[in-house]
Amino acid sequence: MLEKIFENTLWNSRFVIVLAVIFGVFGAIVLFVVASFDIYETIKYTISTYASHEHPATFHEDIVGGIIGAVDLYLIGVVMIIFSFGIYELFISEIDAAKDKEGKENQLLAIHSLDQLKDKISKVIVMVLVVGFFQKVGHTEYHGALELFYLALSITAVSVGLFFLGKVGKH
Repeated sequence: MLEKIFENTLWNSRFVIVLAVIFGVFGAIVLFVVASFDIYETIKYTISTYASHEHPATFHEDIVGGIIGAVDLYLIGVVMIIFSFGIYELFISEIDAAKDKEGKENQLLAIHSLDQLKDKISKVIVMVLVVGFFQKVGHTEYHGALELFYLALSITAVSVGLFFLGKVGKH
C-alpha cells in the first residue's frame, strides 16, 4: 500500500511541469510584445528621420538592426511556445485543440518524444543564431580585403550549415 501511494505521488508530481508551460507561454508573450514595440519604434524612427530630412550615416544599419533584433526576439518567443507545447504534450496530455475536425493533429507543434522536441527547438535556436550573426555582420566595419574574405567565408559556412540542417530528418 505504501508503494502504491508513493508511485501515485511520484506520477502526479509530473504536474509541476504546468508551471514551466504557463511561464513559458508568458515568456513568449512578453517576447512578442517587446519585439512588436521594437518594430514600432523602428517605424517611428524611420518616419521621423524622413520627415526631418535627416539621414545619419548609420540610418540604414539602424533600421535593419532594429528589425533583425525584433525578428530575433520573435524567434526566441517561438522557441518558448514550442517548448511549452512540447513538454505539456510529453508530460501532461495531448492538446485536443491542436487537432482538426477529423482528429488529425497539427504537425507543426506535434511532439511525441524528447528527441522531436530537441530537434524542433534546436532548429529554431540555430535560426536565432543565424539572425544574430547577420545583425552583427550588418554593424561591422570592414577595413580590408582580408576582412571581406573572412566575411565571405563565414557567410558560406552559415549557408552550408543551413543547407545540411534542412536535410536533417528528410529522406
